[in-house]
Order: sequence, then structure tokens, then C-alpha cells
Amino acid sequence: MLYRKKIVGANLKLNFIDIIKISIIGTCVLILVSACTNPFAPKFDADFDSGGPPISDQSTIEGVFQNFQYAYTFKDTLIYGNLITSDFTFTYRDYENGFDVTWGRDEEMRTTNGLFQNSQRLDLIWNNIVLSTIDTLDANIVRSFNLNITFNPTDVVRIDGRVNVSLKLDPVSNKWRMTRWIDESNF
Repeated sequence: MLYRKKIVGANLKLNFIDIIKISIIGTCVLILVSACTNPFAPKFDADFDSGGPPISDQSTIEGVFQNFQYAYTFKDTLIYGNLITSDFTFTYRDYENGFDVTWGRDEEMRTTNGLFQNSQRLDLIWNNIVLSTIDTLDANIVRSFNLNITFNPTDVVRIDGRVNVSLKLDPVSNKWRMTRWIDESNF
């Protein structure tokens, strides 16, 4: 029995020494691994504030402009279609022929879809509001914008324009939508 205790005690000593060795090796590995940083996986920024969701509920006029920018950035015709009413009209000046061209919602959706499909990238920046007339259910906003249309890396069109847009608030859904867009850009 005494012999057995010595063997068991020796095993415990060996196990205790093995545990110490494993602990030391594990600690060294943990220190080495934690000291390494991956430059391709930056740390999470808990203080980041994007300033709100990328898509607005359109309960404000600024929300309509925010969704318009989102629709262009991500080429999203569903979001774009929710921005305009069924009786929407788009008007621009054809300077070559000297008259205004106007079309309705269906043509606007086809034209916008064509732009989205044929461009690689769209960058829209809304600038200053030049004129703002707002009442309970109607609004008229004149605002400048910058639009970069990238068809391919060597074909980029830059537009510095101005829009005169009329909006209407739907009292049931409490959403603002565009009823008329007059492009006042000078090309």
C-alpha cells in the first residue's frame, strides 16, 4: 500500500508539473496570439453613428430627398417608384430644339430604369435649398444637386443642376411624394 501511494503521488507530481508546463505554454501562446493584429479586420467602432437609417419613412420632405439619393446610389427602382405619385410629371428643357419636354410616371420609370441599368455608378449629392414653400399638404422645393454618372471608367458625366420639385403629403399614409419635377439645369 505504501508503494502504491508513492506511485500515485509521483503521478500527481508529474500531472501537476505537466499542468504547470501546459499553463505556461498556453499563456505564452495566448500572449502571442493576442499581440497579433489583422490589418484586414479592423476593430469594431462602437462609437460609430451613421446618423440614422439609410431609408426614410418619407414622413418629412428631407426623407424624400434621402430616399431619392438612396435609390440612385443603389439603383433601386422600387424605392424610386415609391417617391413619385401616379400623376407625376417630369419636365426638362430641350435646348437644341428650344422647347420643354414633359412625360408622366410610366415614362419616368422606364427612363430611370434605363439609367440604372446602363450606368456602373451613380453619385448624387443634394446641395442647398434655394427656395422652400411648404404648407400642410403641399410643398415646392427648389434645390441644387451634383450628379456623377459613371457609364464606364472613361465615360463619366458630371451634372451640376437644379430641380424645382412639387410634393404632396398623403394624409392617410403620412408620406410625402413628388408630383412634379422641373429640371432647371442648364446644359
